[in-house]
Amino acid sequence: MLAAPALAQSEAPGALSGEAWQTQLADASARLSRLYQVRSERPIWQDAQRVEALVQALGKLDADGLVPEDYRPGELQEKARAALADPTNAEARARFEIHASRTMLMALTHLQRGKVDPQRLSSDWELDVEPPDLDMAAISQALDKGNVEAAFDQARPSFDPYQQLREGLAHYRRIDRQGGWPTLKHEDVLRPGDSGESVERLRERLAAIGNTEVAAADASFYPTIELKAPNPHAYDDTLVEAVQRFQRHHLLADDGIVGPRTLKALNMSVDQRIDQIRANMERARWLLHGLPESFVLVDIAGYDLRYFRPNGETWRSRVVVGRPYRRTPSMRSEITHLTINPTWTVPPTIMREDVLPKVRRDLGYLQRQNLSVLSPSGERLDPQSVDWSNPGGVMLRQQAGASNPLGRLVVRFPNDQMIYLHDTPSRGQFARSKRALSSGCIRVEGVMELAQLLFDDTGTPADASRLVADGETRNVLLDRHVPVVLHYWTVQPEPDGELAFRPDIYERDDDLVEALDKPITL
Repeated sequence: MLAAPALAQSEAPGALSGEAWQTQLADASARLSRLYQVRSERPIWQDAQRVEALVQALGKLDADGLVPEDYRPGELQEKARAALADPTNAEARARFEIHASRTMLMALTHLQRGKVDPQRLSSDWELDVEPPDLDMAAISQALDKGNVEAAFDQARPSFDPYQQLREGLAHYRRIDRQGGWPTLKHEDVLRPGDSGESVERLRERLAAIGNTEVAAADASFYPTIELKAPNPHAYDDTLVEAVQRFQRHHLLADDGIVGPRTLKALNMSVDQRIDQIRANMERARWLLHGLPESFVLVDIAGYDLRYFRPNGETWRSRVVVGRPYRRTPSMRSEITHLTINPTWTVPPTIMREDVLPKVRRDLGYLQRQNLSVLSPSGERLDPQSVDWSNPGGVMLRQQAGASNPLGRLVVRFPNDQMIYLHDTPSRGQFARSKRALSSGCIRVEGVMELAQLLFDDTGTPADASRLVADGETRNVLLDRHVPVVLHYWTVQPEPDGELAFRPDIYERDDDLVEALDKPITL
């Protein structure tokens, strides 16, 4: 606890004034100036107990996945002792006042919008992080009451997913303090009906994260009582259900068999899961602000799309996203129109890397794929007339139809990377547990149903099924634009209260955690 100098506590909160104070205010940043403007320039940190409350609040930021030492709480205490010990040294007290407020505002900014700049981590990031929007009046009122933690709560994201991640982080840290969970042997492939010590370790592993129904009691503690606990060595139905739930939460085939992939997920360390949660709390701070009530959210790593409708209902579907070497970018845009019975112009990357090598080997590939060769101005060309070793600006276009890669419908929104949501003739891909299979765009299961919901919810008089059946290629403008967000989550709170951990398909978590742990300059 920071010792409270008697002389400093005797000063009234508004006692700091004069040339030294005005000099510090004149050099303050815009946000810092705004804080003191709402306070009529009254200082905050001339009371040792209030400084101690700030130190305590900074120390609790690890509950949000941040690093408390970034904000130098120990250094803040030392500076407070030096500055507040002599109430006659107005210059020292003024400097400390500004230093403490600057530290607090940096912490609040990191808590509200994130510590890490996502654009420095990923070149394909197209999702703007809005500037901090701190309610200085509410923060000032909390500080006047001596409740620094309430001031921090003003900045902390209030959305349920963030709170669930925060609770999950606390849960996994408790597991870590209790010694973690057992590791299963790599040769262990367990199936329903198996028995043995490996099954017991599996029970312990699942019980550690909250599956108490599979926990086996130790009969030696109660030798005279007939326990109704499961046989610890038996792979029974209850354990099968727990394994299947674990598999679903980790995007694995939920067959109840502990094979190599399930074993790998089970053997991820507690520390790795804690880091994964921290990374996704930072992603939540980037995203969970300024969202409308109704929007389309694509969860890239979760292969999932949710449309939060204006009536409060949520439409959900499976999606296919970009391969690791053709990543689907994170972005925010607005759905403006839908293309019915689309043609498909081969994008430059696919043209260069996929199609041209096949055409050079066999010119008949164009006819088999129903691809027309067009000049840059759109005129049809004879494939025989093109120098395919150096085709210049020619385009390849596939006509609308059942085999078109875009299927029968495309949902479009402006962006620099030509990304959109679309139908697909390869519907069997939706049954796969890992669906990073596209060239960057997002294939949506049941996209026809999504299209009709978009028409209905925006008051657009259109019948998706009838338009598709008509066979004509056309664009249908939405009467109102619908926001769309594409984002990358490797941890997602589930309705049953558990956290779902996804494979880091684009290998982004480690870089983000490293950036979170990198010290900052105050």
